[in-house]
Amino acid sequence: MLEESGVITREIQLKYTIEAHKTGRELGINKYLVDVVKAKNVESTVGNYEFAYTDAKRTDQIDKTAIVALLVAPEDHSHDFSEVVARNSGLYVKLFRDRDSAIEYLKGRSTKTA
Repeated sequence: MLEESGVITREIQLKYTIEAHKTGRELGINKYLVDVVKAKNVESTVGNYEFAYTDAKRTDQIDKTAIVALLVAPEDHSHDFSEVVARNSGLYVKLFRDRDSAIEYLKGRSTKTA
């Protein structure tokens, strides 16, 4: 689980995603709760698109079959576009505004049903 305060940029997202997926490989997991309740996505539209379609696709350090529940603050819509482009690019990312719903989603999902 990533819990970040402040801002999320393309570079920060890539750094933490690679770190989380490295740990996931070591532990044999591929489901992630990413808690950015205290962090706004300040990346540009192009930057969010590039992360999903370029950064995440070009590195073998990111598990393309991983299932990600992205937990954001109820009033925060700064991550909405990043969810859309991630899903459109084939990544299994779903945005949540409630922690319990995010956890239930992760418990019940596999790559086939994400």
